[in-house]
Amino acid sequence: MPTQVIMPRFGETVVDGTVSRWLKAEGERIEKMETLLEVSTDKIDSEIPSPASGVILRILVPAGKTVDAGTILAYIGQPGDEVGESGSRGAGEAALGPSVFASSSAVPAAKPSGRAFVSPVVARIAAEHDVDVDQVPGTGMGGRVTKKDILAFVEMGITEPVAPPSAPLLPRPAAPTADEILQPLSAMRRAIAAHMVQSVRTSPHVTTIFEVDMSRVVRHRAAQKAAFAEKGLSLTFTPYFVAAVAEALKAVPEANSRFSEDGVILSRRVNVGMAVSTESKGERGLIVPVIRDADEKNLMGLARTVADLAERARSGRLTPDETQGGTFTLTNHGVSGSLIGTPIINQPQCAILGIGAIVKRPVVISGSDPLLPSADDAIVIRPMCYLSLSFDHRILDGAGADAFLAKVKDLLENWKK
Repeated sequence: MPTQVIMPRFGETVVDGTVSRWLKAEGERIEKMETLLEVSTDKIDSEIPSPASGVILRILVPAGKTVDAGTILAYIGQPGDEVGESGSRGAGEAALGPSVFASSSAVPAAKPSGRAFVSPVVARIAAEHDVDVDQVPGTGMGGRVTKKDILAFVEMGITEPVAPPSAPLLPRPAAPTADEILQPLSAMRRAIAAHMVQSVRTSPHVTTIFEVDMSRVVRHRAAQKAAFAEKGLSLTFTPYFVAAVAEALKAVPEANSRFSEDGVILSRRVNVGMAVSTESKGERGLIVPVIRDADEKNLMGLARTVADLAERARSGRLTPDETQGGTFTLTNHGVSGSLIGTPIINQPQCAILGIGAIVKRPVVISGSDPLLPSADDAIVIRPMCYLSLSFDHRILDGAGADAFLAKVKDLLENWKK
């Protein structure tokens, strides 16, 4: 009997995946656990091994197509074995449990949709909230409505059909001219684009910026680099920022939260995600591994975790669980020389911290009132850094966001660990 190759489920929040490429063609032989295909989600790229030895009898989902977890991707067996039709579901459906593929009798039928495809998860949520799927802007491949789209639509409190505008707000982009080149979107780039658009649609973004004197951190790092190197670690500035953020999140717990219609949900754990730039087959991307319980680690522990996650992120060896469960994110855009950025929130988190380049600049040091000239004033050269916090204005007001960033600034400028 042929063996089904099923689209796996990558964690609790990832319900679909895109087939990036097949490493075997129909008719080719493959051994059990040999890599069969590559799959991308908005969280991670992953290699899928063959569940059995045999011949690739039929490939049902071509490269570039996005399907729900549990969908049959291909059949493996012996020549002459009969296989199912394209688009069918099989063993994967039962494996995912009733919470994902519940019987249609459990909830009212969703309002009819004119879209080509609506996943069972999206249809169920739409039915439960009496939402017309046709009224939901889709960010998935080909305009498909994803789970994030429908949840964001429900959170906005819009359940009645929304009348479409009489004319498009922006003209439809024209096809490339002879002077232009169309660069197709990779699965990762498409996922990043959808995630970024969804984020700005979901929460009102506001950014506040502080300037930080990194003198004490720079001196501490210089004094500790040799000791860390003896343990096989390269001490970067990232662990310092993670440590300061972790402590500040405990001081301002609203920054370590997410929004819901019932209220703000505060996290008891401090799980800090760090954005890592990746490159695979010439395609640049971004992935956010999570440092779990960052507040419980010392500088050495943070340095070891940061180095390990960053190395495995760049080599594509992260597990799906290592990119999930983050409660706050930081992105070090300063590594490329950028001074100030306005990062986009990693939903459903409350905030994200952008770290600019550390640059020596002349600054005024005041011995008395910092706003008035004084004989004690001096111009000195200091390693300075801009920190920019983008936050969800539904959760934090300016005062709360500034209190959080002021705490981070104070911890870095008075580093004592």
